[in-house]
Amino acid sequence: MTIAAPAGVSSVSEAPRKLGRWMAVSLVMGNMIGSGVFLLPASLAMLGWNSVLGWLLTIAGGLCLAASFAWLAGRMPVDGGPYGYTSAAFGPLPAFMVSWSYWIALWIGNAAIAVAGISYLGVFFPGLAATPGGDALAAVGLIICLTLLNLRGAQAAGRFQVVTVLIKLVPLLLVMVLSAGALARGEVSLPPLGAGFAMPEVTAAATLTLWALLGLESATIPAGRIEDPARTIPFATMVGTALTGLVYLLTCSAIILLMPPEVIAGSPAPFALFVERFWAPGPALLIAGFAAISCIGALNGWILVQAELPFAMARTGNFPRWFGTLSARGVPARALVVSSLLMAGVVLLNYQSSAAEIFAFLMLIATCCSLFMYLVCMLAALRLRFFAGWASGRYLPVVAGLATLYAAWTINGAGGEAVGWGLALLAVSLPVYWFLGRTAKPMA
Repeated sequence: MTIAAPAGVSSVSEAPRKLGRWMAVSLVMGNMIGSGVFLLPASLAMLGWNSVLGWLLTIAGGLCLAASFAWLAGRMPVDGGPYGYTSAAFGPLPAFMVSWSYWIALWIGNAAIAVAGISYLGVFFPGLAATPGGDALAAVGLIICLTLLNLRGAQAAGRFQVVTVLIKLVPLLLVMVLSAGALARGEVSLPPLGAGFAMPEVTAAATLTLWALLGLESATIPAGRIEDPARTIPFATMVGTALTGLVYLLTCSAIILLMPPEVIAGSPAPFALFVERFWAPGPALLIAGFAAISCIGALNGWILVQAELPFAMARTGNFPRWFGTLSARGVPARALVVSSLLMAGVVLLNYQSSAAEIFAFLMLIATCCSLFMYLVCMLAALRLRFFAGWASGRYLPVVAGLATLYAAWTINGAGGEAVGWGLALLAVSLPVYWFLGRTAKPMA
């Protein structure tokens, strides 16, 4: 049963052409599969079978989060997703605090993705890195191009997302095929099952892998841009999360278990090493190309998502009204352009740092803000289930309870620096909320 948005929460807006079911799945998968998966095996290499258990734990936690988001979206498919759920459960101030920090995390994290994408393209265009500020200017150019694409409407961005998801799956599927063939021919064998199992190593693996599932909430945010959101969003959230988790598990585990760990651990391109070993030499350029496309596809999806939070907050009077209008193509164009300008500003402010330094620092902030949002949304699901008359959802208390514990555990595992930055952004939201509350008014 779909529940009407409560007072102060904007219902879905009307867009002329919307994302269908598989475009929404591509949005979820495309936003989750970025550049991290191409480097993750190097971080997990020395953990062996412990990394497999870590992946299983992470995927289980991710599915609990996804199921809870699916339950929320199915009953209240509102623009801004997490903002609406939190507002319905706890009121406008907590909703603003979480959404403000998450919105900042989005355009900060998107800046990191743009930098990573250009870094991979630098393999084909070495002059970018040799030119002072060349990487930063190229990243800004990429942001502008994808923003213009999103301004054309959800359908244009959605079609691009489908294409990039299909392309970025190619190297992942290739690893699965090569590993299956090598095992079938007896060229390699798996390490003994259970050898070296240790709970600290499993926990370390689960902490490393949890970053790879960030983005599972992507379909819940642009509800107004999705066809039949009460059905499509839950489907896309669950299917996208499950498929992405399965692909991650199979590809990363194959590389870790079938290659010497010391070789993988010291490699900046573990996928390229694996393909060289089991197929043909010299695939580094090919893998770099796929990684660049993966980043570009993820950036496209996140640009689509990042404008929805200021748009939703503006509709309810918690952000300037100027952000709460749609273009003729059904796009929150003002919120989209401003978010992209902020993202470009982050890139330019950090242009003197190396790409790796920028990416690591920005993703640290973005990740922790996302984890705070997960925790509050899981608590919102429990509150709405028990105290707001949302009686449906027989297994929701168990699933959301596990998801709440998992979200709290991930925040603890994020480390003091990340948590500190996340708390700082939450604190900054208080004076902003007070100021906007004196000036902004709800839109009709």
